[in-house]
Amino acid sequence: MSRWKPGARGRLEQAALALYSERGFEQTTVADIAERAGLAERTYFRHFTDKREVLFGGAGILQTLLEQEVANTPITVSPIETVAAALERIEIFSPERREASRQRQQIIAANPELQERELLKLASLSAALARVLQSRGAPETAALFAADAGMAIFRVAFERWTAPATQETFPQLVRAALAEFRVVITGSEHGEGSSER
Repeated sequence: MSRWKPGARGRLEQAALALYSERGFEQTTVADIAERAGLAERTYFRHFTDKREVLFGGAGILQTLLEQEVANTPITVSPIETVAAALERIEIFSPERREASRQRQQIIAANPELQERELLKLASLSAALARVLQSRGAPETAALFAADAGMAIFRVAFERWTAPATQETFPQLVRAALAEFRVVITGSEHGEGSSER
């Protein structure tokens, strides 16, 4: 008992990642995951609603953290800068989580059902961020654009962060993706069409 083990939720997540990588998502059952984790099947369902959700358990945490960061950003900051700053400040994409995140992305990329679930989670997150931006006084359209653009920046940064050769931190990749987004919007690498920066 001297060796620390993660709690039940963490053990289930680790077991699911391992089994989905070894056997494939379709060939793995909830019973398999629970058995690999050394837990009862009913324990699995105390933490996750189905075998897909074990891959998306962090979505609620991510949403809560981003909502808090957006709410804590000075009101003078533009909506898109607010979302980008929030993405930079969250600390859940740490170096020690990178390998598990890479493994998770490979599993999702191999399964259309999981890809669809991922898109639904991102859409839900975007809607939540738009609501927080509006509560801070951003016009509805500006809030929607900023939230959707923020999720696009997030996706680019996350895909790069989980790429095999990437060494940059997640905040560095968010800043790079935001800079590229500005180029797309303005059509210029230097003129941003605004007084920001």
